[in-house]
Amino acid sequence: MEYEAVIGLEVHVQLNTKSKMFTDVPYKFGEEPNTLTDPVIWALPGVLPVLNYEAIRKAIKAGMLFGCTIPDIAKWDRKNYFYPDSAKNYQLSQYDQPLCLGGEVEIELAGKDGSQMGPHRKVKLTRIHLEEDVGKLTHHAGESLVDYNRAGTPLIEIVSEPDMHSGEEAFAYLNSLRDCLVFADISACDMEKGQMRCDANISVRPKGQAELGVKVELKNINSMSNVRLGIEYEIRRQIDCLKKGVAIVQETRRYDAALGVTQSMRSKEDAHDYRYFPDPDLMPVKISDELRAQIRAELPELPFDLQRKFMEQDGLPYSVTSVLCHDRELSEYFAEALKTHNNPKAIANLLVNELLRELSAEGQAGGKHNLADCKITPALLAGLVKVIDSGLISKQIGKEVFVEMFATGKSAEQIVSEKGLKQNTDSGEIEKFCLDAMAANAKAIEQFKAGNEKAINALIGPVMKASKGKANPAMVLETLKRLIK
Repeated sequence: MEYEAVIGLEVHVQLNTKSKMFTDVPYKFGEEPNTLTDPVIWALPGVLPVLNYEAIRKAIKAGMLFGCTIPDIAKWDRKNYFYPDSAKNYQLSQYDQPLCLGGEVEIELAGKDGSQMGPHRKVKLTRIHLEEDVGKLTHHAGESLVDYNRAGTPLIEIVSEPDMHSGEEAFAYLNSLRDCLVFADISACDMEKGQMRCDANISVRPKGQAELGVKVELKNINSMSNVRLGIEYEIRRQIDCLKKGVAIVQETRRYDAALGVTQSMRSKEDAHDYRYFPDPDLMPVKISDELRAQIRAELPELPFDLQRKFMEQDGLPYSVTSVLCHDRELSEYFAEALKTHNNPKAIANLLVNELLRELSAEGQAGGKHNLADCKITPALLAGLVKVIDSGLISKQIGKEVFVEMFATGKSAEQIVSEKGLKQNTDSGEIEKFCLDAMAANAKAIEQFKAGNEKAINALIGPVMKASKGKANPAMVLETLKRLIK
């Protein structure tokens, strides 16, 4: 019998607001434990929550990114449970009237190779709701410690439909979510800092069966690659159980990356165990058409839309756009450079190949490697392309100029002037270099005459060497062809 997996993901994302969800206490990763707290976080008697307006805006913005319906009214509920990570023994969340309903996320699966776009599809969403984060527990032998710094941080929970069928699809979904949320400045989505966390609900059923199998939840997965690996292992485990006639129980499991297996943690609770009820201290939120219009005007182009535009309008290859369009900083740098000089292909190639290589090398040496600290601004990079396009220097000399620009921050024009790198367009001198090369390589001439056009490259090299790379390549090629003829 053939089986298929059915997967739904619950993704928690911290919003990058200045303060927490129901108090003005700030949050920053890595601070001393229990220093970012106040009476609201500690749930001391008599305290009342106050809504973070920016968190509501960013949650709605996230919903609009993915085409969710934004209802007129959203309300707050208490999700009741006793656990040390929540001082008040309940979590302020949203149950039956969340901020965002429905929606979908476009994903791209891997293509046949890195140079071609893979198949795209859309994963359906159930909802996106806003809530407060809880504290962080650290377990040691015989004791557990709790840090309430994270408690109260604004958190959106993005709940997908059971609409994925493999670890690869879940991996693509998480990547797409992260890219879109980072582009829209909603969250940094750094999984290592807990800004993006994922729980996976996995079941297996005979292929063609409509009814879902018994659901198992994977929790505490700390990286996107581990989400994929954990899901793939759990699918294999459940199929193996079904083939052996072993019952699958509804439970919560964890993925052990070192062993490459999932392990049982506890039996799974149902939603009604949380005894949701409306929070008596918070009024419902009314969302106006004016607010919807304001937030919609702030939406950026999504990465896949941007990629399609760069490929169709600017003629950029997929391999280049797949680097540019999944990094907000890079795509903004590229767009800014185009304002100085409109040659998308040349600018993109310099950015993706030359600049990123230098930044990576600098990073490996222990220095900063982000674009914000790069000495080559978008205008300077475009200026180098402009100088090459004007014929002042060759592409080969341009690479030397680029290295100098990266080290000094000087403009291409300044470096060309200081180092005397201006391209040689003296037709008489170029002809002399060509004649010398031809005299030294009669075989290349005969091969070219016989129809092997690539043979002329054996003559171009010596000419460029003799001119110290300054000869105009187009003039060299034209002169060689004329002299051979």
